[in-house]
Amino acid sequence: MSYGVDARELYEALGRYEGTEPYANVVVPWLDRTHGGYRAWLATAAEDGSWWTGKGTESAGQELLWELYALHRVGDRLLLPRQPSSGGPGSPDPRPSLSEGQYLDVFASLGMTPFEEGDAFDPFLHEIAGVEQADDPHAPIEITEVLWPGLMLGQLLFSRAGVRIRCGVEHAQRGVADRSPLYWTFRRRHRPTVDLSQGWGSRSQWRTAFRLDYRTPAGDRLNVAGNRPIDGRADLHPDHPDNLSPEERLLTPGERRELLRHRCLLRAPEAADALAASPTWTQELMPFDWRLPNSEG
Repeated sequence: MSYGVDARELYEALGRYEGTEPYANVVVPWLDRTHGGYRAWLATAAEDGSWWTGKGTESAGQELLWELYALHRVGDRLLLPRQPSSGGPGSPDPRPSLSEGQYLDVFASLGMTPFEEGDAFDPFLHEIAGVEQADDPHAPIEITEVLWPGLMLGQLLFSRAGVRIRCGVEHAQRGVADRSPLYWTFRRRHRPTVDLSQGWGSRSQWRTAFRLDYRTPAGDRLNVAGNRPIDGRADLHPDHPDNLSPEERLLTPGERRELLRHRCLLRAPEAADALAASPTWTQELMPFDWRLPNSEG
């Protein structure tokens, strides 16, 4: 489905831009072309429902999942300046840089609402970008700083707010919760990331589906479409033995559920020694089809 504009175009234009005014020279002209059908199309995803499973709408639903993924990649690029640097040679270039107001304007123009929610930590809303380890290993997670705001598209979570936290090691471990691979994510400055676009060619990588998490009056719904074709198959979840690789079976059920909720591991896994036998084990985890039962979302 074409509206004469797409997020991949914006992502690639930002990557090519070498000037000092990316918002005025790249973003605003792109936004000016999104009035009408494109914005209404994005709004189709704002409420949890059958838009991505309805019979006869498979192609349109899949295209919208791809477009939301491409738009999320734009957000990943624009958020780089607000993230801590890894300090290593592989740390992504944080350019181009937009002010926070300009960043929010981009997505507000597309129908999204920002949030910070800096009081109580919530893995649905918050991505851990830094950990201060409390002396008490049982100290609960508290937010100490919000590094960037999150965004909602109606009931749909578009991106989480980035936060620094303080807590005991029983809740989140420094160097793991903030530095281990972050799944369902294309790019971060300070940590490795894993999404299903990586390793594919310049065209195929854009056929990656966006993760759908909804906050509804009935509760949270996590990863409701997975990354599979829209074919109405039964829900999957991280404790189903048929879904688990050898590396995934070495994680405890609690660790797998935390990975799904937080999109990363929070502490070194209990089977860390066994997993170390596979140097690439973090790349072998494939949680992209995992879903929790509705009652546990």
